[in-house]
Amino acid sequence: MTGSEPTASRALRPPPGYRLAASVRPLTFSSYDPCARIVDGTLWWATRTPTGSATLALRAVAGDLVAEGYGPGADWVVERADAVAGLRDDLTGFAALAATHPVVARLAAQHAGLRMPATGLVFPRVLRAVLEQKVTGKEAYRAYAATVRHFAEPAPGPARLLLPPEPATVAAAPYWVYHPFGVEQRRADTLRRAAAVADRLERCADSAEASRRLTAIAGVGPWTAAEVVRVAYGDPDAVSVGDYHIPNTVAWALAGEPRGDDARLLELLEPFRGHRGRVCRLLEAAGVQAPRYGPRAPIRSFARY
Repeated sequence: MTGSEPTASRALRPPPGYRLAASVRPLTFSSYDPCARIVDGTLWWATRTPTGSATLALRAVAGDLVAEGYGPGADWVVERADAVAGLRDDLTGFAALAATHPVVARLAAQHAGLRMPATGLVFPRVLRAVLEQKVTGKEAYRAYAATVRHFAEPAPGPARLLLPPEPATVAAAPYWVYHPFGVEQRRADTLRRAAAVADRLERCADSAEASRRLTAIAGVGPWTAAEVVRVAYGDPDAVSVGDYHIPNTVAWALAGEPRGDDARLLELLEPFRGHRGRVCRLLEAAGVQAPRYGPRAPIRSFARY
């Protein structure tokens, strides 16, 4: 790990009412994420950049947003800090769309300071999204954290974070490496296939191209692609079709229906095309949940199988 002093810094001017923690929350996987954490209002985000490893610190100071970078990739993360913070998020046309539905209009007003981040990096999000496929949140986090810690490489800077694993290392590791982390062969093989083409994924020009390349990988479907491009590219229209909860949440919030399927999800979101993912993000930020009628999904372990 390099020294505790940043090697690059930059001051940004956020819009009035901007909320840093709420905007960058999608970059963290729980408050114990080994690669990214929000501590005392500061985002610490470790990653691999085209110019080397880096840690970005983002904090609000006297109305500004101060970005500080550590490590060989410090200049890269600081130059992109406004996108990571969501300050490049384009809300053009959303106000008019939101006004067409009272719930969306209310949430858009209540969460006006919420922006959608765009990291510009695909594979770190692929790692998390693949491990989240068809399992509970606790199972997904356990697998993600264990994978990161297995390939542990300290990130630059004072935050004591770890870097996301190198794609080539992930691709080269056999299935049995992931098995003790609770990752069955299907997800492990999907992750390894995605890691093997990570260079091509990182070169995609936009979220549409990235979605096409992602869904061409066996084991990666629309849900995983949407989870990736919504954060890597800040795509405000990316909808996670195939999610266990989102159809019910949207049906309940927008139509008062306690249950919905993917077809109903897309039907209800169609009036907000261009910002459908943003509507889902607002519902998540507001803590909207459909009524629960059954027990929670059990947490399984594949490590003993």
